[in-house]
Amino acid sequence: MLKQQICDGVDIVLTNLFLVRHAHSVYTPDELGRPLSERGFSDIPKVNEILTSENIDIVISSPYKRAIQTVEGIAAHIDKEVEILEGFKERLLSADSVEDFNHAITKVWDDFSFSLKGGESNNMAQARGVETTYTVLDKYKGKNVVIGTHGNIMVLIMNYFNSQFDFPFWKKLDMPDIYKLSFDGKELKSVSRLWERS
Repeated sequence: MLKQQICDGVDIVLTNLFLVRHAHSVYTPDELGRPLSERGFSDIPKVNEILTSENIDIVISSPYKRAIQTVEGIAAHIDKEVEILEGFKERLLSADSVEDFNHAITKVWDDFSFSLKGGESNNMAQARGVETTYTVLDKYKGKNVVIGTHGNIMVLIMNYFNSQFDFPFWKKLDMPDIYKLSFDGKELKSVSRLWERS
């Protein structure tokens, strides 16, 4: 278990979630089966190197292939299966293809209650992601947990705990990207970025 000493001498148990935005993928309409691109696969050794140094206990992923492929290396390293959790899949922007993605994504971030036809609003996607995050925090208290996920849902989860993680922050994310979130129970204590492109 991980402990952080606080000033009055009481130890608190921290749970560390390593949110991993998937590496670059080949675009296809198949959200579930879209694989990593050659560029994406070229970044995986560095993802594995970073996570290997963090004493990972558990590896979880969105059901989408590109997210699983991004974290399956660290799962193999610790000899664990990747646990699939639907709640970490990317937010559904619309039931239909979107003609102007930038306009659509800007609109849903401008109004958290707005959703396109058949899609999730920020509020809906955030509630799903946070509920799943709470489930992980309860189940794996005191553990180091890797979560393979996606840019929008990842930032919506982070935004729930700290509003500085917003739309401009999302636009600056790399692909892949890795953020370490340390929790005391369900209280976010610190956030640090582990990914740096060489």
